[in-house]
Amino acid sequence: MYADVILPLPLEGLFTYKVPDSLAQTVKAGMRVTVPLGKSKTYIGIVAETHDRQPDFTTRSILSVADSEPVLLASQLEMWHWIADYYMAPVGEVMNAALPAGLRDDDYHPRYETCVTLAPTYRNEQALHVALNILARSPMQQKVLIDFLTLSHYDTMEGDTCREEVTEVSRDELINFSRCKTQHVRALIDRKMLMLYQREVGRLNQGGEPHPEHIKKLSAGQAEAYNNILFSMLRKNVVLLHGVTSSGKTEIYIHLIQKMLDEHKQVLYLLPEIALTVQMTQRLRKVFGRRMGIYHSKYSDDERVEIWRKQLSENPYDVVLGARSAVFLPFKRLGLVIVDEEHETSFKQQDPAPRYHARSVAVMMAAKAGAKTLLGTATPSVESYHNAVTGKYGLVTLFSRYSDIQLPKIEVVDIADMQRRKMMSGPFSPPLLAAVREALEGGEQAILFQNRRGFAPMVECKVCGWVPRCQNCDVSLTLHRTMNVLTCHYCGYTYTVPAQCPCCESKEVIGRGFGTERVEDDISAIFPEARIARMDLDTTRSRSAYARIINDFSEQRTNLLIGTQMVSKGLDFDHVSVVGILNADSMLHYPDFRAAEHAFMMMAQVSGRAGRKGKQGRVILQTKSPEHPVIRHVVDNDYEAMYHEVMEERETFCYPPFCHVVYVYVKHRDESIAESAAILLGGYLRQSFAHRVLGPDRPAVARIKTLSIRKLVVKLERSINLRQAKAALRRAQALVMADKRYASLQIYFDVDPL
Repeated sequence: MYADVILPLPLEGLFTYKVPDSLAQTVKAGMRVTVPLGKSKTYIGIVAETHDRQPDFTTRSILSVADSEPVLLASQLEMWHWIADYYMAPVGEVMNAALPAGLRDDDYHPRYETCVTLAPTYRNEQALHVALNILARSPMQQKVLIDFLTLSHYDTMEGDTCREEVTEVSRDELINFSRCKTQHVRALIDRKMLMLYQREVGRLNQGGEPHPEHIKKLSAGQAEAYNNILFSMLRKNVVLLHGVTSSGKTEIYIHLIQKMLDEHKQVLYLLPEIALTVQMTQRLRKVFGRRMGIYHSKYSDDERVEIWRKQLSENPYDVVLGARSAVFLPFKRLGLVIVDEEHETSFKQQDPAPRYHARSVAVMMAAKAGAKTLLGTATPSVESYHNAVTGKYGLVTLFSRYSDIQLPKIEVVDIADMQRRKMMSGPFSPPLLAAVREALEGGEQAILFQNRRGFAPMVECKVCGWVPRCQNCDVSLTLHRTMNVLTCHYCGYTYTVPAQCPCCESKEVIGRGFGTERVEDDISAIFPEARIARMDLDTTRSRSAYARIINDFSEQRTNLLIGTQMVSKGLDFDHVSVVGILNADSMLHYPDFRAAEHAFMMMAQVSGRAGRKGKQGRVILQTKSPEHPVIRHVVDNDYEAMYHEVMEERETFCYPPFCHVVYVYVKHRDESIAESAAILLGGYLRQSFAHRVLGPDRPAVARIKTLSIRKLVVKLERSINLRQAKAALRRAQALVMADKRYASLQIYFDVDPL
């Protein structure tokens, strides 16, 4: 007896091992086994198949079996092979992406998190005042203590009791919130003001009893859309729900989920951003309680393993809410997959391989399970909308906002003109500042959108023009002033901010441009009374940080939110009356055939955060290109016009959805080798694909993590046999890799790139 085993390695194909007689009755497909590889290494792999076909090479034996029952369903194994084939990645890389790390090891165990608490000596109001006075000469330590008191609610201390329930605070959360260093927390511990303790993390959701009676009655428009979805699903496996922002799509989803549960089926609800799961969790738990589980990458390995095992058990979650990776979970009774904000690029995995799109995987997974897929968004991707209007998908529209609230009024501000007249205050125009001031003074909230994190995208010497660049990547370094470092957002390389220019010794080294950190600094100087929060990658490194920022804004503990594209993705806040888009041009002029589509989506989505309850909102859209067609479409909320304009351009130049696109990347430490290999590869590809091959070219960032990069683009018409085309791509790759000069070369494919 033999077993074909998937190993978690970037190597093509399966590995065949002999099954010892002692394990012949134990080993089954989907089980984890320990196997030898090479002279001394062992790996845990997944059995793909057992058989009696003797291979024509000497086989080694499986060493041990880790499971008594399979940890992978046959349907999942089938999907792994589909993903590997479609996205041109080794199935071992699919295994790495799909399985929680705890299932790729011999065992897993609960993890612990270091938490901070107030020392008993200081758990009364008078003692806290004494502590703060002691720290008067240590302002950073004082700030950290104050931030801890705020996070934990010890700042509500009256006498020796707190008005609000004290909450646990992890050390990482405190450091992240306070933007301090570990040494500052350690100093407070040494002063015996704070104490550390360990808490176990990774517990499964104990959401309480389900309460279907909490499901709200649908409005007339929602009810019509709901019925149209059910009718469309009788004829189509996939339905696109095109509903404007704040039209109440989530309530429709909740009714559909309950219908599936009544039919004893499971539902997978996918969201593009972990931040969105925070709000949606609160909403869905009120209805579905412990029947719902959450799954995404911010959860610990231990918790993800527990959820995986629960899904294999006799009592799985009926509803799973999750980000991209949730498509890999086991489902035995899948009835519906909801892909909310289906247009979002976050559903596409970029690095490492497999470079899959969760929306496409979800559609295929549902089809194989005999389930239905609902794609929901206010701004459909061009490909999905094309599939809907040509009849491949069902199409349902919902163009009235809940309670008939009007869409926000969008005011375009020409900041080029404002800058000429010297009317700008940093990145803020007078109309934007007036709108924000009016909102704050009226007890309402505002959101400022700037799609760059950090303080400044680059720093420059005013005298000689020196710009610090990453030593590993072909990019300038971003200034993060809070930590006083320059950082590469590609590889993480850091460089201390110099006191003077290393080239000319000038001390005039200044930041250029505005990131969210600088926007926060500048706006706090203009509105010192504002309660400001910032949501970007730097402030949301833990899942508790997401929840804190969103809950504080929802409860109006903060009233001005500054963020990157995270704030554009479907968040629902009741009291936001003003949204400011600080610089639309960075989205409009990106060198990519999807730039217009993505710019429209992002601006339309972030605009939709305004005026969701009670009254019409305002959006101040700042740009130097007020006459740009995309700006006009955003102002008119005219998705159709944008779609037809983009489709005409794509048909002319043969881009999706009129063809399939595959990017082929070549990487090597030596730029000349990368260049010559890419030219050779291009020649081989043209033998099969002729004019369909573009390049090789240098991408916008041509060196990342010390590797020089070249890119080729292959366009494949819809009528082409994709399997044969991909085989030709593989042959060209193999021909180049067979050359000894390219032994350490990397060649990989990105199918349907974004």
